Amino acid sequence: MRKFLLIEDSPLVVKIMRHLLKETSHLQCDVANSLAEAQQFLRNRKEHRYLAAVVDLNLPDAPNGEAVDLTLALKIPTLVLTGSMEQHIRDAMLEKHIVDYIIKESRYSYESAIHMVERLEKNETLTVMVVDDSLTSRNLTRALLERQRLNVVEAISGEEALEQLQKHPEVMLMIVDYNMPGMNGIELVRNIRRDANKNNLVIIGISNHGNGGLSAQFIKNGANDFLTKPYSNEEFNCRIIHNIENHENIQEIKQLAYTDYLTQIPNRLSFYEQAQNALENANQNGTSLCMAMIDIDYFKKINDDYGHEAGDAVLKEFSAILSHTFNRFLIARTGGEEFSILLSGLSLDKTYRLLEDFRAVLEDQIITVTNASVSITISIGLVENNNYTLEQLMRDADHQLHAAKDHGRNQICCDQL
Repeated sequence: MRKFLLIEDSPLVVKIMRHLLKETSHLQCDVANSLAEAQQFLRNRKEHRYLAAVVDLNLPDAPNGEAVDLTLALKIPTLVLTGSMEQHIRDAMLEKHIVDYIIKESRYSYESAIHMVERLEKNETLTVMVVDDSLTSRNLTRALLERQRLNVVEAISGEEALEQLQKHPEVMLMIVDYNMPGMNGIELVRNIRRDANKNNLVIIGISNHGNGGLSAQFIKNGANDFLTKPYSNEEFNCRIIHNIENHENIQEIKQLAYTDYLTQIPNRLSFYEQAQNALENANQNGTSLCMAMIDIDYFKKINDDYGHEAGDAVLKEFSAILSHTFNRFLIARTGGEEFSILLSGLSLDKTYRLLEDFRAVLEDQIITVTNASVSITISIGLVENNNYTLEQLMRDADHQLHAAKDHGRNQICCDQL
């Protein structure tokens, strides 16, 4: 269980934080009511470092923010949670490179502190690339990112950035300087956006020349945001978090749009998009590709005999078996009880044998539903790509599926064998 250290002497604040953690978060915290207690906690936890520290500025034995110096000296990402609204104190704390400065005003303040600690935990799995020919600028940007627990990759030119993207496909955000030898920042963005596979990559342009025209050119060529150097640490942190969370929200929406709500496997929309790309690659490269359409036999009878909840249970169980068996291929629920598989890199003969084995195993499966156990069979239509369009491939597979049903079900039909 991940923990952070809460250094806070107010019983009310501690009570609120504990309540919110129990109510909304998987995280836990150790509570130190003084600087001395914080030092004791930190001595005892050397082997398992805290995820972060949330620190009050005014403690009985540390009235001037000494606890912040303690946690920063140990390189623990530190959030200040304080009642002080004095601007000079805020500025002084931000100069020390804390993660955030949050004023105790309402429940929202404490929720924000917890959310920020959760953000730091999520950031440990994320990789960011800094593209800048200035060593000083790169080091500064890297330090700010690493304080947010982000993993950092560097490049000193646009050309190197493209090479690094190939080596590090996990990069989800890039910070790109405009002025670089060779390919400038805008040209780099333009090059990246030509690759459809990089459309989800978040790009933030930066430059010493912050005129509106330059920021507009960055954004028109595909950047998500722009920052003018020198920027404040607080603004930089806010922009990074804002862009990361926007990206995550968009990915979550896409995931919902491309996932079947009942079975949690890809849906028809997802299948069409991915199958189109796979088919184009197969046609260009001359690689083998087969399409199978599967229908659960007499599915309506299951609904009629046992109810729709039982039918849903069968669909979920079948989808789980299908996912496990064909996990290296593209699968989807493309209709009510209809499923599709796109099998790349297999000959028609091997595909047929794989599907036949699956059909035979499934025939012996027992699926437990409400107050009953049922067995199912499937009909399969199989076709091999012959430089088809996706519509032709799916139409022919559907035709073979209907032939399997017409010939008695529980079998595979393929007129190419």
